[in-house]
Amino acid sequence: MTFYTAKGDDGTTGLLGEGRVPKYHDRIEAIGALDEASAAVGLARAQCSSPQTPPILLETQRDLYKLMAEVAATPENAARFHFIDSSRVEWLEKQTDEISTMIEMPKEFILPGDTLGGAALSMARAIIRRAERRVVSLFDDEEVSNPDLQRYLNRLSSLCFVLEILENQNAGKKTSLAKP
Repeated sequence: MTFYTAKGDDGTTGLLGEGRVPKYHDRIEAIGALDEASAAVGLARAQCSSPQTPPILLETQRDLYKLMAEVAATPENAARFHFIDSSRVEWLEKQTDEISTMIEMPKEFILPGDTLGGAALSMARAIIRRAERRVVSLFDDEEVSNPDLQRYLNRLSSLCFVLEILENQNAGKKTSLAKP
């Protein structure tokens, strides 16, 4: 068994459905950003010490793979891969609200790097925001039609922010502010 197909050697890649597109296609850029987001969330999950954080992040990684599948689906297959809906957005909101009660929210912009886990969450948040921009562009261009995809990513970045603060607090570190 080989771990390569060589089908992409011509500079194209397949979608979930018929046809192939160039590897630089906007849909592939969005899938790549989502893949990076999942990897960054995984890195954060491996480094976080707060007991609440890893199970939440694991669930978001599973959601990100479902979200990637929906973005990768051709229009005729989109319904088959529709997993992210308002209930998943509400789940993120619930997690964010619960974590928010456990932290002291800074009154200024914060700087990442006070803890390894917090810094990883900040990196994940930044990558998620890029993935969100790519998905919003696809939505605006009518390449994808599910508005819950962009809502999910927006809420996920907020969750990463509060988890970063939680990580710093649980490590006994005061979150560094952008203004001294």
